[in-house]
Parts: sequence; C-alpha cells; structure tokens
Amino acid sequence: MEPVEINAGEYYLRQLRADKALDDRPALVAAFADPTHRKYVLNYRLRDLDEATEYVALRAAQWAGDERCSWAVAEPTTGDLLGEVGLRDLDLDAGYAEASVWVRAASRGKGVASTALSAALRFGFGGLGLREVSYRYEETNEVSASVARKCGFTLVGPELEPAPTGERLIRWCRRN
Repeated sequence: MEPVEINAGEYYLRQLRADKALDDRPALVAAFADPTHRKYVLNYRLRDLDEATEYVALRAAQWAGDERCSWAVAEPTTGDLLGEVGLRDLDLDAGYAEASVWVRAASRGKGVASTALSAALRFGFGGLGLREVSYRYEETNEVSASVARKCGFTLVGPELEPAPTGERLIRWCRRN
C-alpha cells in the first residue's frame, strides 16, 4: 500500500519524512526524549538521528507491507511534526486494526490527538474497509480515555494481560 496524505482540517496527515525538503528526525528525537512520552511508548527508543532515520524507514516499510498505516500529524503551513497517528496490526482480510496516537509535549491540549485519530479512522473505515478498530492505553493515561470518547470508541474494559509496565491496559473498540 502506498502512503496517502489526509486533510484533517486544522492539521494534515502525511508520511514521516527525512529528506532535504522536510526532516522529521530532530522532532522525533525530541518527542521520544519527553518523560511523558517515554512513560507510555516503551517499544521504541529514538536517542539520536540514526535511530530516528531507522524509525522513519520502518514506518515506510510498514506501509509497503500493509502492516501499518502511520502518519506524521503536521502543522499545515510549516509541515512541522506535531505527533504521530497510526492504524497498526492491520489485518485487511479480517477488517481489523489497532489505533495509536502520540503528540509532542508543546502540542498537547489542543485537540491534535482526537483530530488526527478521527481522520485516520475515516480512512480506515472508508478507504481500507475496516470493520473494527481497537484502542488500548494504560489505565492512568486519562488523556487517552478522553481521546477514545471523542473519537466514538466504546469502552470494552481492562485487558487480561497488563502493559509492559505492569499497569492495567484499558481497551476500547469502534465498529463501522
């Protein structure tokens, strides 16, 4: 699958980039250094530009392999990276994916996550024909609970297995 850009109103969703025209790598390194981000995003460490380069390449490969649709959430006039939103664990045959979203510290509290996730869900349900999208987060992440409600997810409840941190994972679901 080829990456698509999405107009999300106040923001636009585009592929992560590391080229002469636009380089998301410094913003990625800064985002992944944020303590709040590190608390909830445990499976990736981006400590330098080389690791950020690998991350951008990974996301491109995941698009190409139909494994994950991942977008940089960008400010429309500058292209600056505000966060990332995605549909991961894609199973196009079963019509299933799991949503994920994070926002850089300076852009939090402005509706970036819910706007971006709503746009990604429209693409998932309309463009990919998904029938169900799950959204999970650690129980103490109250912001994620608010995003789930704003994006029309229905609370399913706690997962049986805890997060890698040992905290309970809360699962929400949205069906088309």
